[in-house]
Amino acid sequence: MSDIQIRFDNGAAYEDYMGKWSQLAGERFIDWLAPASEARWLDVGCGNGAFTEMLVTRCAPAVVHGVDPSAEQLVFARQRPALAAAQLQTGDAMALPFADDAFDVAVMPLVIFFVPEPARGVAEMARVLAPGGTAAAYAWDMHGGGFPYNALRLAITGLGYSVPAPPSPEASRIEVLQTLWQAAGLTEVQTTAIEVERSYASFDDFWRIVLGGPSVGATLAAMAPADTDKLKAQLRTSLPTAGDGSITYSARAHAVKGRVPG
Repeated sequence: MSDIQIRFDNGAAYEDYMGKWSQLAGERFIDWLAPASEARWLDVGCGNGAFTEMLVTRCAPAVVHGVDPSAEQLVFARQRPALAAAQLQTGDAMALPFADDAFDVAVMPLVIFFVPEPARGVAEMARVLAPGGTAAAYAWDMHGGGFPYNALRLAITGLGYSVPAPPSPEASRIEVLQTLWQAAGLTEVQTTAIEVERSYASFDDFWRIVLGGPSVGATLAAMAPADTDKLKAQLRTSLPTAGDGSITYSARAHAVKGRVPG
């Protein structure tokens, strides 16, 4: 295990590193949810607002609340014009600061594997939902190689360095998501896999973005220069590069949804 922890304190860096991936998967996730308009939404772990902005522009919500443990990420989120009316606050996914039956839809976009006790997080979502409300999430397939920077992580560990991991990677398994939702008393539980593709203008563009990545940036900064050169050379060879120098590859997420009985 690494003693470097994953921290989400820089909204702009997160936007480049993961926000764009989150929105690519989020678009497919929203299509799959097919939510009704004028719903009361809660975004658990809203971070810098990458997904929150999308639900506001696509889902015609009546009310949007977001909670996240990082005050710095929320500062970035509040700068998004689409979130001017959203109510964003610091909070813990395992102890949501809301009354029972307060929302119609509660989502965890790329969050559940960061929750130390995922079952508590799902139970909290179910608690704050009104009868008939929907609890849903999507998470990168950490075990199946679906994480967008899986090749980078493997290359770093291959050089003998540790890469910080989320506390609950098992929660990204599709069968675990199914079990968590059912154990929380949710009904009509469904799961699906979401595959998305992203392009980087060049290797230099890719490298600039990963240097700011919360899960790898600190590790990269601490590497010996010779190892950094080895890593870059390996990635230049292994990443799918087009004739114009651009890099394009896919990532896979698992999604789940279920309803509160009633």
